[in-house]
Amino acid sequence: MELTVHKITGEKTSRKIKLDDSIFGIEPNDHAIYLDTRQHLANKRQGTSSTKERAEITGSTRKIKRQKGTGTARAGDIKNPMFRGGGRAFGPRPRNYHFKLNRKLKQLARKSALAYKAKDKGIIVLEDFDFNDPKTRSYVSILNSFELGRKKSLMLVKDKNENLYLASRNLQNAKVSMVHNLNTYDILNANSLLIQESSLKEIESIFGDEK
Repeated sequence: MELTVHKITGEKTSRKIKLDDSIFGIEPNDHAIYLDTRQHLANKRQGTSSTKERAEITGSTRKIKRQKGTGTARAGDIKNPMFRGGGRAFGPRPRNYHFKLNRKLKQLARKSALAYKAKDKGIIVLEDFDFNDPKTRSYVSILNSFELGRKKSLMLVKDKNENLYLASRNLQNAKVSMVHNLNTYDILNANSLLIQESSLKEIESIFGDEK
Protein backbone atom coordinates (compact mmCIF):
# COMPACT_ATOMS: atom_id res chain seq x y z
CA MET A 1 0.00 0.00 0.00
CA GLU A 2 1.30 3.45 -0.91
CA LEU A 3 0.34 6.68 0.80
CA THR A 4 0.97 10.26 -0.22
CA VAL A 5 3.16 12.31 2.11
CA HIS A 6 1.43 15.47 3.35
CA LYS A 7 2.63 18.77 4.67
CA ILE A 8 1.30 19.97 8.04
CA THR A 9 -0.79 22.51 6.13
CA GLY A 10 -2.76 19.64 4.59
CA GLU A 11 -1.22 19.99 1.13
CA LYS A 12 -0.06 16.88 -0.69
CA THR A 13 3.56 16.57 -1.71
CA SER A 14 4.83 14.83 -4.84
CA ARG A 15 6.33 12.02 -2.78
CA LYS A 16 4.73 8.74 -1.87
CA ILE A 17 5.77 6.21 0.74
CA LYS A 18 5.09 2.48 0.78
CA LEU A 19 3.78 0.83 3.92
CA ASP A 20 5.39 -2.40 5.01
CA ASP A 21 3.00 -5.26 4.21
CA SER A 22 4.45 -7.36 7.03
CA ILE A 23 2.96 -4.80 9.44
CA PHE A 24 0.12 -2.91 7.75
CA GLY A 25 -0.95 -5.70 5.39
CA ILE A 26 -1.36 -8.66 7.75
CA GLU A 27 -4.64 -10.38 8.58
CA PRO A 28 -5.64 -8.82 11.93
CA ASN A 29 -5.93 -11.09 14.95
CA ASP A 30 -9.01 -9.97 16.88
CA HIS A 31 -8.33 -12.10 19.94
CA ALA A 32 -4.83 -10.68 20.32
CA ILE A 33 -6.31 -7.18 20.12
CA TYR A 34 -8.88 -8.08 22.77
CA LEU A 35 -6.27 -9.44 25.20
CA ASP A 36 -3.86 -6.53 24.77
CA THR A 37 -6.63 -3.94 25.15
CA ARG A 38 -7.99 -5.72 28.20
CA GLN A 39 -4.54 -5.75 29.80
CA HIS A 40 -4.01 -2.05 29.04
CA LEU A 41 -7.30 -1.09 30.71
CA ALA A 42 -6.67 -3.45 33.63
CA ASN A 43 -3.25 -1.92 34.28
CA LYS A 44 -4.83 1.54 34.49
CA ARG A 45 -7.07 0.46 37.37
CA GLN A 46 -5.82 1.59 40.77
CA GLY A 47 -7.40 -1.28 42.65
CA THR A 48 -7.57 0.77 45.86
CA SER A 49 -11.31 0.40 46.58
CA SER A 50 -11.82 -0.77 50.15
CA THR A 51 -14.64 -1.05 52.68
CA LYS A 52 -14.77 -2.03 56.34
CA GLU A 53 -16.26 -5.33 57.36
CA ARG A 54 -17.99 -5.89 60.68
CA ALA A 55 -14.71 -6.83 62.39
CA GLU A 56 -13.24 -3.42 61.49
CA ILE A 57 -16.20 -1.26 62.56
CA THR A 58 -16.00 0.54 65.90
CA GLY A 59 -18.92 -0.45 68.10
CA SER A 60 -20.08 -2.56 71.00
CA THR A 61 -20.29 -6.33 70.69
CA ARG A 62 -23.12 -6.47 73.25
CA LYS A 63 -26.27 -8.25 72.11
CA ILE A 64 -28.75 -5.52 71.35
CA LYS A 65 -31.80 -7.63 72.26
CA ARG A 66 -32.68 -11.05 73.55
CA GLN A 67 -32.61 -13.86 71.07
CA LYS A 68 -36.17 -15.15 71.49
CA GLY A 69 -39.56 -13.78 72.31
CA THR A 70 -39.30 -10.52 70.38
CA GLY A 71 -41.19 -11.67 67.29
CA THR A 72 -38.36 -10.52 65.05
CA ALA A 73 -35.22 -12.10 63.70
CA ARG A 74 -32.35 -12.69 66.06
CA ALA A 75 -29.55 -10.12 65.94
CA GLY A 76 -25.99 -10.14 67.20
CA ASP A 77 -24.24 -6.81 67.72
CA ILE A 78 -24.70 -3.30 66.37
CA LYS A 79 -22.02 -3.95 63.71
CA ASN A 80 -24.30 -6.36 61.85
CA PRO A 81 -24.27 -5.60 58.09
CA MET A 82 -28.09 -5.50 58.21
CA PHE A 83 -28.03 -2.39 60.38
CA ARG A 84 -27.28 1.16 59.37
CA GLY A 85 -23.67 1.95 60.22
CA GLY A 86 -22.75 -1.70 60.31
CA GLY A 87 -19.95 -3.39 58.44
CA ARG A 88 -20.09 -4.06 54.71
CA ALA A 89 -20.69 -7.69 53.75
CA PHE A 90 -18.37 -8.93 50.98
CA GLY A 91 -17.23 -5.42 50.09
CA PRO A 92 -14.34 -4.58 47.75
CA ARG A 93 -10.78 -5.00 48.95
CA PRO A 94 -7.51 -3.61 47.52
CA ARG A 95 -6.29 -5.82 44.70
CA ASN A 96 -3.97 -5.86 41.70
CA TYR A 97 -5.69 -6.27 38.32
CA HIS A 98 -2.47 -6.76 36.35
CA PHE A 99 -1.99 -9.91 34.29
CA LYS A 100 0.83 -11.03 32.02
CA LEU A 101 0.87 -11.31 28.24
CA ASN A 102 3.65 -12.65 26.07
CA ARG A 103 5.69 -10.10 24.14
CA LYS A 104 4.97 -11.66 20.73
CA LEU A 105 1.23 -11.57 21.39
CA LYS A 106 1.42 -7.87 22.27
CA GLN A 107 3.40 -7.21 19.10
CA LEU A 108 0.82 -9.09 17.05
CA ALA A 109 -1.97 -7.04 18.64
CA ARG A 110 -0.28 -3.75 17.77
CA LYS A 111 0.39 -4.86 14.19
CA SER A 112 -3.23 -6.00 13.87
CA ALA A 113 -4.47 -2.60 15.08
CA LEU A 114 -2.22 -0.83 12.56
CA ALA A 115 -3.48 -3.15 9.82
CA TYR A 116 -7.08 -2.22 10.65
CA LYS A 117 -6.21 1.47 10.44
CA ALA A 118 -4.56 0.94 7.06
CA LYS A 119 -7.61 -0.94 5.73
CA ASP A 120 -9.93 1.81 6.97
CA LYS A 121 -7.72 4.50 5.39
CA GLY A 122 -7.16 6.03 8.80
CA ILE A 123 -3.44 6.72 8.38
CA ILE A 124 -2.01 10.08 7.29
CA VAL A 125 1.74 10.33 6.67
CA LEU A 126 3.31 13.72 7.44
CA GLU A 127 6.70 14.97 6.43
CA ASP A 128 8.98 15.65 9.39
CA PHE A 129 8.47 19.10 10.85
CA ASP A 130 9.75 21.29 13.67
CA PHE A 131 7.39 22.44 16.40
CA ASN A 132 9.17 25.21 18.24
CA ASP A 133 6.34 26.87 20.18
CA PRO A 134 4.17 24.99 22.70
CA LYS A 135 0.97 26.64 21.47
CA THR A 136 -2.28 24.72 21.39
CA ARG A 137 -3.53 27.00 18.63
CA SER A 138 -0.69 25.87 16.36
CA TYR A 139 -1.44 22.21 16.95
CA VAL A 140 -5.17 22.76 16.38
CA SER A 141 -4.38 24.35 13.01
CA ILE A 142 -2.58 21.14 12.00
CA LEU A 143 -5.60 19.06 12.97
CA ASN A 144 -7.98 21.40 11.18
CA SER A 145 -5.90 21.04 8.01
CA PHE A 146 -6.96 17.39 7.92
CA GLU A 147 -10.49 17.99 9.27
CA LEU A 148 -9.64 16.30 12.56
CA GLY A 149 -10.52 19.17 14.87
CA ARG A 150 -13.55 17.37 16.32
CA LYS A 151 -12.33 13.80 15.84
CA LYS A 152 -10.00 11.65 17.87
CA SER A 153 -6.45 11.69 16.59
CA LEU A 154 -3.12 10.17 17.56
CA MET A 155 0.15 11.64 16.34
CA LEU A 156 3.19 9.36 16.42
CA VAL A 157 6.66 10.88 16.78
CA LYS A 158 10.05 9.19 16.85
CA ASP A 159 11.65 11.23 19.64
CA LYS A 160 10.22 13.12 22.56
CA ASN A 161 9.01 16.60 21.61
CA GLU A 162 8.10 18.58 24.70
CA ASN A 163 6.55 21.47 22.75
CA LEU A 164 4.31 19.13 20.78
CA TYR A 165 3.20 17.38 23.98
CA LEU A 166 2.43 20.65 25.77
CA ALA A 167 0.48 21.97 22.78
CA SER A 168 -1.75 18.88 22.59
CA ARG A 169 -2.35 17.93 26.22
CA ASN A 170 -5.26 20.36 26.70
CA LEU A 171 -7.14 18.86 23.74
CA GLN A 172 -9.56 16.14 24.78
CA ASN A 173 -9.56 14.27 21.47
CA ALA A 174 -5.89 14.69 20.52
CA LYS A 175 -2.90 12.73 21.75
CA VAL A 176 0.80 12.70 20.92
CA SER A 177 2.81 9.55 21.57
CA MET A 178 6.29 8.24 20.89
CA VAL A 179 6.48 5.11 18.77
CA HIS A 180 8.10 3.20 21.64
CA ASN A 181 5.03 3.93 23.80
CA LEU A 182 2.55 2.81 21.15
CA ASN A 183 -0.26 0.60 22.42
CA THR A 184 -3.23 -1.16 20.85
CA TYR A 185 -5.86 0.80 22.76
CA ASP A 186 -4.62 4.22 21.60
CA ILE A 187 -4.43 3.05 17.98
CA LEU A 188 -8.00 1.77 17.90
CA ASN A 189 -9.38 4.63 19.99
CA ALA A 190 -8.24 7.21 17.44
CA ASN A 191 -10.17 7.95 14.27
CA SER A 192 -6.96 8.79 12.43
CA LEU A 193 -3.23 8.27 12.93
CA LEU A 194 -0.87 11.10 12.00
CA ILE A 195 2.53 9.51 11.44
CA GLN A 196 5.70 11.41 10.67
CA GLU A 197 8.00 9.87 8.05
CA SER A 198 10.75 9.22 10.59
CA SER A 199 8.19 7.61 12.90
CA LEU A 200 7.03 5.32 10.13
CA LYS A 201 10.59 4.07 9.67
CA GLU A 202 10.82 3.55 13.43
CA ILE A 203 7.62 1.48 13.38
CA GLU A 204 9.06 -0.70 10.64
CA SER A 205 12.29 -1.19 12.60
CA ILE A 206 10.37 -2.23 15.73
CA PHE A 207 7.64 -4.40 14.24
CA GLY A 208 9.06 -5.40 10.87
CA ASP A 209 11.16 -8.34 12.08
CA GLU A 210 8.41 -9.82 14.29
CA LYS A 211 6.87 -13.02 12.94
